Amino acid sequence: MGSRAHAPADISCLLQRLQAVRQHSERLIEGLEPEDLCLQGMADASPAKWHLGHTTWFFETFLLEPHLPGHATPDRRWGHLFNSYYEAVGSRHPRPERGLLTRPAIGEVLAWRRRVDAGLETLLLELDRGPAEAAAPLLELVELGLQHEQQHQELLLMDLLDGFSRNPLEPAYGVEPPGAGAPDTAGGWRSHPGGLVEIGHAGAGFHFDNEAPRHRQWLEPFNLAETLVSNEAYAAFIADDGYRRPELWMSEGWAVVQERGWCAPRYWRGDWEFSLAGRRPRHPEAPVRHLSWFEADAFARWSGGRLPSEAEWELVVTEAAQPGGRPLPQAFGALWQWTASPYRPYPGFRPAPGAVGEYNGKFMSSQFVLRGSGFLTPADHARPTYRNFFGPHCRWMAAGVRLARDGATRPC
Repeated sequence: MGSRAHAPADISCLLQRLQAVRQHSERLIEGLEPEDLCLQGMADASPAKWHLGHTTWFFETFLLEPHLPGHATPDRRWGHLFNSYYEAVGSRHPRPERGLLTRPAIGEVLAWRRRVDAGLETLLLELDRGPAEAAAPLLELVELGLQHEQQHQELLLMDLLDGFSRNPLEPAYGVEPPGAGAPDTAGGWRSHPGGLVEIGHAGAGFHFDNEAPRHRQWLEPFNLAETLVSNEAYAAFIADDGYRRPELWMSEGWAVVQERGWCAPRYWRGDWEFSLAGRRPRHPEAPVRHLSWFEADAFARWSGGRLPSEAEWELVVTEAAQPGGRPLPQAFGALWQWTASPYRPYPGFRPAPGAVGEYNGKFMSSQFVLRGSGFLTPADHARPTYRNFFGPHCRWMAAGVRLARDGATRPC
């Protein structure tokens, strides 16, 4: 969740943001057929209708029911359907079976969204008339809900891509968002001397609880690649029997490769690749995407490099954004970038009390951190301290590779 220390937001601006975020979620399903809205291609994914219902349930459960007198849910049973993982709140429908939820119909879900949106507007206007100190915790919850919905906007598109890719007709969702193309700059390395550095969120503005507290880490000198690994470079890894050489892989990753028959990135189709725009030619210069951590790590080892730590990535990106700095190409808006860092709590981390504390903390095990943002990520939903996380076998998200190397910069 977000910081409990920031000042209350301007409520009129928050209302405008609420409307913009909520409306954007619904625009994402324009053009989809009713059958598409219940599509669930695998257990890790969720149907588009479920995402719309879950984000609405979040606002209703944590804000309206406890804090808006007179608000009542249309159907108490919907809490069971749209709860994701909040054990303290109540029971949950099994995640792998969300695609079976043909009811409530999409019209009922959209009507529910309107009712919740109206309730949120009423609540915010009431808070605007009350003392700021009493409003602050609830405004933070509203902001958390909006950030949460933006996460689900990206998940909705990821999950549709996965589902459509399993259809032999290879249906297209529509025009793919821009941002995943080749960089404007040539490759190379950016050198950093390392030392005792600080990472983590500091100052004003929203952040999830897993981005704090700010703390110190020691880094040895390192180099970070200027650009992401390209399709062409990854094709060379494949041509060099990268998927058939066990010495390149972690043991668990090698077992996954054998079990699932991996021989290329998730959506490659020969010389083509599958995308939200359907099947399209694969551009050699574009960054390779939809890789698991195991694949990213194996490629890094094959190339003579390694994956950066999340501290290395954050340090370079933060310093590059300072006045006079040189922004790191493809840091944001291209692909999420795997790091070598396991997803663990920062020193001094404490989850928030109550059910909201389940948001991030209980997932800090058996996963790896990704940094940056992808072309499916909402434009204002990225910052240098953001810690995304997935299991090392996952590859349906838009994830790529930025290499690192130890020591002084090597000649290009």
